[in-house]
Amino acid sequence: MTEAGHAPAPPASLAPLAPLASGARPRPRRPGDVVSTFFYRRRRLHLWLLLAPPLLWFGVVFVGALLALVWQSTYTFSDFTMQVTPDLTTANYRALLAGANLDIVLRTLAMAVAVTLACAAIGFPIAYYMARYTHGAWRGLFYVGVMLPMWASYIVKAYAWTMILSKGGVIYWVVDRIGLRGALDAILTLPYVGGSSLSTSNLGRFLVFTYAWLPFMILPMHAAIERVPPKLLEASADLGARPGQTFRAVLLPLAFPGVVAGSIFTFSLTLGDYIIPQLVGPSGLYIGTMVNLQQGSVGNLPMAAAFTAVPIVIISIYLWGARRLGAFDAL
Repeated sequence: MTEAGHAPAPPASLAPLAPLASGARPRPRRPGDVVSTFFYRRRRLHLWLLLAPPLLWFGVVFVGALLALVWQSTYTFSDFTMQVTPDLTTANYRALLAGANLDIVLRTLAMAVAVTLACAAIGFPIAYYMARYTHGAWRGLFYVGVMLPMWASYIVKAYAWTMILSKGGVIYWVVDRIGLRGALDAILTLPYVGGSSLSTSNLGRFLVFTYAWLPFMILPMHAAIERVPPKLLEASADLGARPGQTFRAVLLPLAFPGVVAGSIFTFSLTLGDYIIPQLVGPSGLYIGTMVNLQQGSVGNLPMAAAFTAVPIVIISIYLWGARRLGAFDAL
């Protein structure tokens, strides 16, 4: 209260606006205000309109292309006229079970499993060290080192490895200097593994696949290991567990979704690749090279589509199992 007994006047910031105090009409609503109010009151409709373009793209272009591919695999290819006719048949899928074609599928599947296991075995210690023992600039250096191979051209890397694995390459030079040439030659004589040289052996092909896909395994495992609280490992050690027991009982189960997430990339990429099998290793065909051969050289599109359906089925089953194991939470 003031000395005159009246309440003080309100501050200028709380005073009514001049146009309203003078009785002026409010600003008329613009068309944009009507539209924004309409969508604000119907948020579900707003969400569906935002999701419609990417969902249509995914449904029509991606899923539609896969369905068209599977449908085309039931067409008939005439070996006499070299023409494709829309006569539906299951002969292409029955041909997949023939001796030579089944060998191609099993050969590709075995390489995909071997590369995935090797990437997990090599990548887990690297991911663990990055997550637990690196900080700041040192961690950034590790990130760059892991991702640097991904920045180079894939074909250039594959061609470079053909030179590295050749008899005049770096690996043979190192092996000769340390006196292990005899051991390498003995390994190359093993069935299903060796060849005349590393560049023409399944071992060399395996090394190139492992090098190419290793970063795709390290990054998901690193993300999963980072989520493991360090106090759990410390508690395991305090309770008397040895490092191996802590790894098997605590760290590996908690980080396993990251391993499965990384294996999705390494397994699927190996299963569908056709460049490395053409450049490195023996002459045996893989699924990717067989698709390229059937489509590009022979023109048998239905058979190429049937071979393409094999990775689709395998990866679908693999993704279902990975989802059950919680691998998508580690991506």
